[in-house]
Amino acid sequence: MTTAPLRICFLTYRGNPHCGGQGIYTRYLTKELTSLGHTVDVWSGQPYPELDDGVALEKVPSLDLWNEEAFFRIPSLRELRDPINRREWLHTVTGGFPEPLTFTQRVLRKYRELPEDQRYDVVHDNQCLGDGLLPLQEIVPIVETVHHPITKDRKIALASTKSLWHRLGLHRWYTFIPMQIRVARQLDVLMTVSQQSARDIEAEFDLEQGRVRVIEIGVDMDLFKPMPEVERRPDRLIATISANAPLKGLPFLLQAFADLRRERPDLNLTVIGRDGHEQTRRLMKKLNLNGSVEFTGRIETEDIIQRYAKSTIAVVPSLYEGFGLPAAEAMACKVPVVSTYAGALPEVVGDDGAAGVLVKPGSAESLAREISSLLDAPQKRLEMGEQGRRRVGNLFTWRRTAERTADLYQEAIQGRQAKQR
Repeated sequence: MTTAPLRICFLTYRGNPHCGGQGIYTRYLTKELTSLGHTVDVWSGQPYPELDDGVALEKVPSLDLWNEEAFFRIPSLRELRDPINRREWLHTVTGGFPEPLTFTQRVLRKYRELPEDQRYDVVHDNQCLGDGLLPLQEIVPIVETVHHPITKDRKIALASTKSLWHRLGLHRWYTFIPMQIRVARQLDVLMTVSQQSARDIEAEFDLEQGRVRVIEIGVDMDLFKPMPEVERRPDRLIATISANAPLKGLPFLLQAFADLRRERPDLNLTVIGRDGHEQTRRLMKKLNLNGSVEFTGRIETEDIIQRYAKSTIAVVPSLYEGFGLPAAEAMACKVPVVSTYAGALPEVVGDDGAAGVLVKPGSAESLAREISSLLDAPQKRLEMGEQGRRRVGNLFTWRRTAERTADLYQEAIQGRQAKQR
């Protein structure tokens, strides 16, 4: 479908790419939509996104209670005069996560204040799924991206702890989920990033089969690419774990790495992400891994690519993924992958043994066995790296994502017009 230029309002309650895949999705999709001739304004709360030239940022500030500078910020009495701010403050101090709700309430208020000639052809919401979207949908067509059902995160988080106090805290934190399910059921157009995620959303949200459209995300092939001038090490594993959450499977990777080091004492592991969890530090100490694991913290994309270029194997130990962008980025850099077959990862990695090896989720033994086998097969690693980059280039580009998303916008607009006739 050829689409006419559109004015697009793109919503993301946390837009920074360092917040994880949603921030990367925001930056690259809006960039490619702009290059297709559309006008895109990103409405975002803090931390604000990194956007490319031609994409405008419209700030929709939250109270920003959790931030790196203040850790937990105390709002002023003047700020708390705003009822949306009061709701955000009260939900947060009682252990909830109100940002998806309060962000969409602020968006609705701001959108209603726009003059008619400044309103948009379509709004694209990036997994906020807050109640404010329902009255907004009465004004403008909405396309919703649900990357994966957060019910999966909740189940895995609850299964990972035996502490009653921690479980109660998790139940409170995830009280936004019923709202997200209720809103998703009432939005006209839903999309996601993989076939597996679509099946899971339909099952978890009790939607009819085929209700969720699939548009895979992409990788910047000009950025994520091999660096022949950088020497690839024979003894370095790499994993990208931006969020130290149970579903990322980091403890299983650390256990597998400890097992491997008994026979391979020179082996090192780089984790793109922060060591921000006390349980992780305790496990590292128990496994005697201090000094052999590097947690990079927040680093620039160019530094990530440098580390890929030096690495022997990329490991994706996740217990669930709606897509699995780190696997695709490693493959684009010609790094062979050892990944679990959780969630959509088989859709990204492809046939077992081609661009990567697929193993059972939650099994440190399986991870260690397949990593060891691949460490002993340098020619196989080269072949897998070649196939991986070829696969990503054929299937997962942001231009393809943007073209298909723009087509979906047109469908949403035409659907709204048909209802109004």
